[in-house]
Amino acid sequence: MTPHVLGVDSRPEDFVEIGLQAGQEGCDVQLPGELPIHLEVFKARPDVKSVAHFHCHFATNFGMSEHDLKPTYFLASIFRDGVPVHPDSRLIMTEERGKAMAETLGQHRAALLRAHGIVVTDASIEEMTAGVFIMEDNARRTAIAAPMGKYEVLGDAEMEEIEAELLQGGPIGRIWHLCESEAAD
Repeated sequence: MTPHVLGVDSRPEDFVEIGLQAGQEGCDVQLPGELPIHLEVFKARPDVKSVAHFHCHFATNFGMSEHDLKPTYFLASIFRDGVPVHPDSRLIMTEERGKAMAETLGQHRAALLRAHGIVVTDASIEEMTAGVFIMEDNARRTAIAAPMGKYEVLGDAEMEEIEAELLQGGPIGRIWHLCESEAAD
């Protein structure tokens, strides 16, 4: 887990190991207040190995509008099972709120937190990181297309085909490598 205060130039040694039940182990740094987001997702979803919570501009706006965040851009096919909106916009600082958010997430890859932010999960840190970028990019592209008139979302059959190709490594691996390159600069 990242500490509550983390500099721009963070390194792997800056992260803190915590236990799902016991919490922080072997260090005294302050952990983020919304730690229950991560803990409760890990408890509820053994398939998830990485959880991110961000306050992205474009994706968060879909959690504040009447429009669902649906895949309009091909890379967003990884979200073809939908992106539910958690109705509670408060900080998720308690086990109870974390459990409620994990219930909203269900088996989905991601969820929007109404008027708050996003939660993205995956089986690896690389796939989760790519998912965050893809989700925000899809939301930005959709927000740009919306004022142009009716916009189309991808169909389930085409998303199923695209998703299978994406998860074989290509674009997801490339997004991770771009992140690594940017971090190295």
